[in-house]
Amino acid sequence: MSGETPTTAEYIQHHITNLTYGRHPDGTWGFAHSLAEELEMGMWTVHVDTMFWSISLGMVFCGLFFWGTKNLTSGVPGSFQNILETAVEFVDNNVKQVFGTRPNVIIGPLSLTILVWVFLMNLMDLIPVDFIPEAVKYVGIEHFKVVATTDPNATLGMSIGVFFLVVFYSIKISGPIGFVTGKFTHPIAHPIAYPLNFVLEMVDLIAKPLSHGLRLFGNMYAGEMIFILIAALLPFYAQWALTLPWAIFHILIISLQAFVFMILTIVYLTQAHDAGDH
Repeated sequence: MSGETPTTAEYIQHHITNLTYGRHPDGTWGFAHSLAEELEMGMWTVHVDTMFWSISLGMVFCGLFFWGTKNLTSGVPGSFQNILETAVEFVDNNVKQVFGTRPNVIIGPLSLTILVWVFLMNLMDLIPVDFIPEAVKYVGIEHFKVVATTDPNATLGMSIGVFFLVVFYSIKISGPIGFVTGKFTHPIAHPIAYPLNFVLEMVDLIAKPLSHGLRLFGNMYAGEMIFILIAALLPFYAQWALTLPWAIFHILIISLQAFVFMILTIVYLTQAHDAGDH
């Protein structure tokens, strides 16, 4: 951005633009310098900031739990061990309530990973909107979003990963033939209804990953825009009057969205295991 004071529209556009690396229309590769230039690149792009924060916070999640397991005690647990045990028990109770006690070695660890990882990415939304973007300007980086879950590439990437697991377990439980025939025979097991059944089942199959990922993206993007609008429209000394109460309320939102993404994952995997009951 230039040294001049940006307009409100320029300020907002700057904060919603990712650090994007990709193929320019002229065939060269490099970073985009504006939202319009990013759109011109099309699909051959990588959001570097989204990759950086999602991978970094994933490593933070792994590091916290690795360090916690290395310092477990059978005596009086410390505060950190209590937090980890509470998170594990919370996930375990939800898995048992929805998925039941059927054997599956992946759903518990996957649910815990989703809950904590998504929560950490959402938590970045509480950092003041100008803090990190202004800091990275000193190393020549113009755009740098810090909330990975406000990027649909991240949220849809996670939901599509869950979708592949759902398809895998559906085929594993029902068999390839049963999986395909089920798309024609459910919910109405009559030959006349087979075409309609297939259309409905395919819409349901495709809608799950879309709604799963876009729900998280939409809620987090809206929350981020509130912070950006407060920073763009109010002087610095007055921003706290709206930022503080919204941040306190937003703590509930970021926690709830992490929980919803986890519980939907459990529900979809449960439905995949129940596919044989159709």
